[in-house]
Amino acid sequence: MVEAQQAGKNLIIALDEGTSNAKAVAIDARGKVIALSSRPLQVLTPQAGWVEQRGEVLIEATLTVLREVIESVGAERVAALAISNQRETAMGWLRESGEPIGPAITWQCSRSASFCEQLRRDHQEVKIREVTGLPIAPLFSASKMRWLLDTVPDGFHRAAAGEICLGTIDAWLLWNLSGGTYFRCDTSNAARTQLLNLQTGDWDEGMLSLFGIPRQALPEILPSSGWFGATRGVAGVPDGLPILAMIGDSHAALYGHGLGEPGGVKATYGTGSSVMAPIPQPQSSMTQLATTVAWHDGQSVIYGLEGNIPHTGDAVAWMAQITGLTDGKGETLARALTELPASVESTLGVYFVPALTGAGAPWWDGQARGSISGLSRGVDRAHLIRAALEAIAYQIADVIDAMRQHPDFHLASLMVDGGPTRNPWLMQFQADLLGCNVMRSNTPELSALGAGLLARKAMDDLDESQLRQLLPQHDIFTPDPERHQALLVQWQGWKAAVANTLSKSITISQQETR
Repeated sequence: MVEAQQAGKNLIIALDEGTSNAKAVAIDARGKVIALSSRPLQVLTPQAGWVEQRGEVLIEATLTVLREVIESVGAERVAALAISNQRETAMGWLRESGEPIGPAITWQCSRSASFCEQLRRDHQEVKIREVTGLPIAPLFSASKMRWLLDTVPDGFHRAAAGEICLGTIDAWLLWNLSGGTYFRCDTSNAARTQLLNLQTGDWDEGMLSLFGIPRQALPEILPSSGWFGATRGVAGVPDGLPILAMIGDSHAALYGHGLGEPGGVKATYGTGSSVMAPIPQPQSSMTQLATTVAWHDGQSVIYGLEGNIPHTGDAVAWMAQITGLTDGKGETLARALTELPASVESTLGVYFVPALTGAGAPWWDGQARGSISGLSRGVDRAHLIRAALEAIAYQIADVIDAMRQHPDFHLASLMVDGGPTRNPWLMQFQADLLGCNVMRSNTPELSALGAGLLARKAMDDLDESQLRQLLPQHDIFTPDPERHQALLVQWQGWKAAVANTLSKSITISQQETR
């Protein structure tokens, strides 16, 4: 915990509720992080392909870190709250009591894959993409919400009667922070549900009918920057603290990097990864990528072209576990993940395709499962760890390659954030593979900072030039041209490994579109 440094009621506390950790970050008027508290979050896998968390635990951890930061900086200095959250994760709860009707079904979960396959067989993909900008995939919230209603007796009718609330994690946090007074979400999170019409910015009646979700069960949609409500009845938290921003964590990171400057493509490396590029208008014809709302800053809407990758950081963690690296913790493990891949010149032809619960962008194959190919007698732990780290870079490069098809897309640099970006070997490999500068934020809490900047904009009515003065600096990794050419050849081997991993139906579909 870092002690507060400046007096006055000017601090914004950003709650960053991710998949692996719940954090509270106090940000001063200069955009500097002056206090931080974090709690790990448990991820449950009750059966193959199912990934969930307990909504009560998410709230408990969030309130714990919020109280700790308030105590550290002093309640009298806190002006407002902001929320950055894991996206697509779906929650359902009883409106009267706030009691969850089931688990928080996380974005990684593929339990609704069969429902999504039925939509595909019913030829609904084009319609869904045209309205929402999103492909059919169990990643998104609507099919998860449908699953929740299906598991509750008379779920649909109770939801239509207003007894059940369905929402993304921002809505769940706001509900609990306000003592059940406000049921709202922001437009960036709404855009990840497959229920938002990109053109109107409202819930789409056709999508609600298709997924079987009553409008009465969904929150009110507001811009990402503005007044969402205020705290009420939370022990250890003053009543009346305004919540002035809510935004999905990947969107918040893009905002925190550069406020959506054209050419600044963002990759957030975490449990999974999001690659997002700002675009001026929604584009729903990109079959390999998602079009989404990046944010609504209270004045205008910025859209995003995005590829979501379910398994990056957690795939490295999985490889570390099965190769015995879990004996190391913290800095020891981080050092091993930098030193081991650098200790060998290559993977000896090994490719690890981490489709542990399916493949995301640009493949969108929920039935795919992970593979390790190219094993030979000389392969040891260093080669396997290197293959896992290379898989992160390859997957991000695959998404950027798909983005090049968009007429408004150009890549000036790749701006990166998240825990795995602390690995300098990985960042240099990513720069060499892409052949462009990789700009690593020197602020680890970038999603929290992005949400905090949106709250600061609403609170102090700041313009873009004033907000730019609060942006963090970047560390630059410059590509080696010769290594770039060599890695382009190696990249083809990765693509072949992916093709062998995808399910037969996806492979046939891709061949038919060529």
